[in-house]
Amino acid sequence: MSEEILVKMRDVWLEGRSDETWNPIINGVDLTLKKGEVLGLIGESGAGKSTLGLAAMGYTRDGVRISKGSVEFDGIDLLTASAAVKRELLGKRIAYVAQSAAASFNPAHKLMDQHVEGPVQHGVMSKSDSEEDGMELYRKLRLPNPDQIGFRYPHQVSGGQLQRCMTAMAMSCRPDLIIFDEPTTALDVTTQIEVLASIRDIVEQFNTAAIYITHDLAVVAQMADTIKVLLKGDEVETADTRTMLSAPTQEYTKSLWAVRSFERPQKPAVQTGSVPVVSVQNVDASYGTVPVLHDVSFDMHEGRTVAVVGESGSGKSTTARCITGLLPPKAGQILVDGEVMPPDYRKRSKDQLRQVQMIYQMADTALNPRMSIGQIIARPVEFYLGLKGAEKRKRVDALLEQIELEPSQYYHRLPSELSGGQKQRIGIARALAAEPKFIICDEVTSALDQLVAEGILRLLARLQDELSLTYMFITHDLATVRAIADEVVVMKDGRVVEQGPKTEMFTPPHHAYTDLLLSSVPQMDPDWLTNLLAERGVDNIGDAAVDKM
Repeated sequence: MSEEILVKMRDVWLEGRSDETWNPIINGVDLTLKKGEVLGLIGESGAGKSTLGLAAMGYTRDGVRISKGSVEFDGIDLLTASAAVKRELLGKRIAYVAQSAAASFNPAHKLMDQHVEGPVQHGVMSKSDSEEDGMELYRKLRLPNPDQIGFRYPHQVSGGQLQRCMTAMAMSCRPDLIIFDEPTTALDVTTQIEVLASIRDIVEQFNTAAIYITHDLAVVAQMADTIKVLLKGDEVETADTRTMLSAPTQEYTKSLWAVRSFERPQKPAVQTGSVPVVSVQNVDASYGTVPVLHDVSFDMHEGRTVAVVGESGSGKSTTARCITGLLPPKAGQILVDGEVMPPDYRKRSKDQLRQVQMIYQMADTALNPRMSIGQIIARPVEFYLGLKGAEKRKRVDALLEQIELEPSQYYHRLPSELSGGQKQRIGIARALAAEPKFIICDEVTSALDQLVAEGILRLLARLQDELSLTYMFITHDLATVRAIADEVVVMKDGRVVEQGPKTEMFTPPHHAYTDLLLSSVPQMDPDWLTNLLAERGVDNIGDAAVDKM
């Protein structure tokens, strides 16, 4: 790490506009970042982490302004710099990796076309050279088929793969500063290790400075030289990583370090002969001519939670698409309460559609930004239950109360006026509006900080008990599996490699792949990633992982 200062922010205040008034978001925060240094920004939802990270680029979102202070990048005052100077800096010397890759890529253009745009426009390299470099970055980030994946559209790759493509795109110009905004949120634990290792390599190799925004404390322990803790726009404390982990001075920081307590007791074994709410039986599926699921079978019973885990591209979400009828299986069948479902959702009755609902990973992309919260929840109420007028409003209000949001305060708000946790609660209410028996929860807590995520898990557990709901919980977070699952299904390469009760799945001996997943969960130890890479072979982690299976 160089001693030369790259970013200097002094007494920075930011405000957000609401109803023609400006309200404080960041309150007089200082930030200094040297070349080659990684600063971790942590804090719960609404702390101001992303807002401060963007301000380090001299950028604010619509409705936000820097009202006071100074922001300098390599001696350039970003608050007074001309638009031309900023255009030259952003994308070339300053890059940004967003939390939601799905919302950031243009769905109408192939990944590689979007990757080469920055290097070509900034004159860093030609299109052909940028394509070659892109393939090399894809290879470094352990993307499958690195020479071909860039010529797919965003919807043709998994969420984890898309996030790695965005990381590669940010690195394409070899910038001096990268803002990483929750870059591993959508990644499974094994892929996360590879991406974290690649990010560390890039930072060290090119002396790149980085601001690493995350709610995952174990991850920030591996990545950051220094940690800054924020709470409601205020700086709580700043210290080097080892000091912050071993001896935080503030009670709020100590509360973040505390181990979360929520864990549901495992339910008794399913009675022999009981009919599953949903049964996946010998399902094969393909995208075009490419097979992606192979003889997948498992059952989900009333009032229970089945966690489906596995790395990116293992077939978790594809199985969910088969269950919902969005991807008709090539072979096998889906049964609900013992009834065979038509493979294609368009051939299912309204009642069959009603029984299976879904809560999505990224509420930002799942909620219509132009509709009010009341309108979003009211649509399925009217479509599935036929309610209108006062009865519809009464049902929407009841659903808002079920998810612990006051109807009078939230009915007329837009999604943009809600926090991440509140938006995810709206996603839950929309799924409940159909009065289903079965809900697919697709990574519903991965984008949330620990405190908010625990609140969502407690809410889902309460609703399950009250309504006898059955959940399929797609997740890469094994802590979440421990907290909420009754049974666990482990998938790899489109196949079920192991399944059983949670207590058995977390007790050795494991299938080799399950053991790999369990050993890949980050620990609150700054040396954990370094030691793990050394154990597996730092220069060939992917092959080392394969060898262990």
